[in-house]
Amino acid sequence: MNDLLRRALADARLTEAGIASRLDVDPKTVRRWVAGRVPYPRHRASVAALLGVDEAALWPQVAEIGSREERPVIEILASYPHRWAVPRPVWQHLFEKARDEIGILAYAGLFLAEDRGILRTFAARAREGARVRILLGDPDGACVAERGCDEGVGESMAAKIRNALVHYRALGEVDGVEIRLHDTVLYNSIYRADDDLLINPHAYGIAASHAPVLHLRRAEDGDMASTYLESFERVWARAVPFDERA
Repeated sequence: MNDLLRRALADARLTEAGIASRLDVDPKTVRRWVAGRVPYPRHRASVAALLGVDEAALWPQVAEIGSREERPVIEILASYPHRWAVPRPVWQHLFEKARDEIGILAYAGLFLAEDRGILRTFAARAREGARVRILLGDPDGACVAERGCDEGVGESMAAKIRNALVHYRALGEVDGVEIRLHDTVLYNSIYRADDDLLINPHAYGIAASHAPVLHLRRAEDGDMASTYLESFERVWARAVPFDERA
């Protein structure tokens, strides 16, 4: 019996059937994993990402064997065909694990702003000393207008941003939370928790919710995740602090 996996499922409030559905495998396969069978590497990575934990926390025996071998650093932990296909527990665990830094770079990211549980997590992490930085598109900016046109939604894009800002008012009195507006062409939305990132690449004419998502982890300077972190900082430096009184 893999008690580590069983407890992780319980903590994430996921069932064997739920995991099977999200990974597109037979429920009996997941039952065998809980019973003690070690999944294939790709399934181990997907399960760990879904539960928001390291593989070593679920299968320490595999990590022990792997540590004896010289292996390349794995930078892409998981991938999802669409942003809407990323299970909510992945988002929740991503931000709950953050200790130093949470960063959001999007045009609207309304799906997060509407999630009261996520907002509570942002507030809790900030109160415990993490820096929470939220970068949204300037609803009056040229880039937001162009993005709305490209997606065929017109002014709805700007309306989504204004709606998101209303939801983020709940964080206005929390020290450590900063919100800025940018007028930048976004090639990706970035969702960061310390060294873990969910990257949502944008595709022309396709809504961000329908575009893929990659789960990356920063392992060393100059790696793939570092490139996106540098991009975040460049946009942050040019963005304007949001003042809801303006």
